[in-house]
Amino acid sequence: MEVQIKIGDRATSDVVVRLRTQDGRDDWIYCHSQVLVEKSKYFADRLSDNWPTCQILDSRNCVEVYCQESEVDHHVNVLRLFYVVLDGSVDDLWNGVKNALGILRVAVELGCPQIVTACVNYLEAVPWEEAEEEEILRIIPGMGSQVEPILARLQPVNQSAIVGIFISTIQFATSSPPSPLHDLKSSAQEQLEYMVTEDDDSPLLTADDDIKSEVKECVRRLFSRFNNLIEALLCEPLDAFHEAGSLKSFRSYLADLLWVCQILTKLEIMRNFVNSWVDLSDKIVNIFTQVFPMVEIVETKLKVIEVAAKVLETIGYGTVILPTAKRLHMVKLWLPFVRSTKPLIDTWVATKDEDSLEFRIDGELWQSLESTFVSIILALPSGDQAQILTEWLGNENMQYPDLTEAFELWCYRSKVAKRRLAMIKSEGEQGMANTT
Repeated sequence: MEVQIKIGDRATSDVVVRLRTQDGRDDWIYCHSQVLVEKSKYFADRLSDNWPTCQILDSRNCVEVYCQESEVDHHVNVLRLFYVVLDGSVDDLWNGVKNALGILRVAVELGCPQIVTACVNYLEAVPWEEAEEEEILRIIPGMGSQVEPILARLQPVNQSAIVGIFISTIQFATSSPPSPLHDLKSSAQEQLEYMVTEDDDSPLLTADDDIKSEVKECVRRLFSRFNNLIEALLCEPLDAFHEAGSLKSFRSYLADLLWVCQILTKLEIMRNFVNSWVDLSDKIVNIFTQVFPMVEIVETKLKVIEVAAKVLETIGYGTVILPTAKRLHMVKLWLPFVRSTKPLIDTWVATKDEDSLEFRIDGELWQSLESTFVSIILALPSGDQAQILTEWLGNENMQYPDLTEAFELWCYRSKVAKRRLAMIKSEGEQGMANTT
């Protein structure tokens, strides 16, 4: 039944609720005992025969409620809501999330189940600002099970749902959607990297064999499309219009491959990527001599070098093991490419204002590449090392990459090789003799 009486109506009021604070504030709210008892366990107890009450003017009962200054308005709002029919037909009672949280806290303290339910329904349904979400996380968990629905959107998700999201996202993030979807794709890539990164929290999921298999398949399809583009570029002459479009597609694939490296490294499944890049390396280098020789492609070359650097680093430090012939070929192919490209990039960057650069160069890229080349070279047979170092010593651009470290170690190894191997052979023969 709808309540006809109104809050503050002194003519019909039989209770005064005194809201008091430590600062001396003392607000009198004229109410009705039948409403207070029906809507609040706290007031029902205070107005029962088991609780002493004090009398004031006109023989009204007085119930004192002590609260903080910041909570006075929320207490007044709760009292007003006692006189409202909370049947869900009115949604604009709460004046925002912050106010609703204040009302909820008071309603829980005063034992007002109808207001608590209505408040929970509101907070569970509306969007929150970041600060409001933090406030909800601070106060809601201590209020008991009746308010738990508010936290539904913040609860941990079961593993199967996470896996489903991850697989759908990796499929989209490694696809080649139309241009209008590129921003969405970039966002998907960012979130995937966030999912598998360990920071203050553990990664969102731990990749099992099935997840790794799906990721590998997505990368395989990405390389397949990239290969198709490269073969088309190498086989068909392009006019200026199609050349620009193809260059844009080529850059897009490189950006995707560079991003994929981050994901595969975190999942520790770089092998297939490395093998695919090694197989395509000759074609990729040929692109710059046969298809785009006269175009301003500094950014594209840099992207190629960034991806190649990831692959070479994986090879150089033994993360992925390749046969000697493939490692030698990668050095002979990419070392000259990097050597000839770095001056172009340095010159191009020098002519640009820093704020106008369309891309940023990792300051550690060149140093890391140099160290990687040295590592790969020093792991090759000494004869292959000699061949590479001979070419380096005769090149006018020998300052980068600087192979001095490899040269010095090759000289040392070569000079002492006969003595060291002879000693090893002698010790081996002596050991065999002692055993017999």
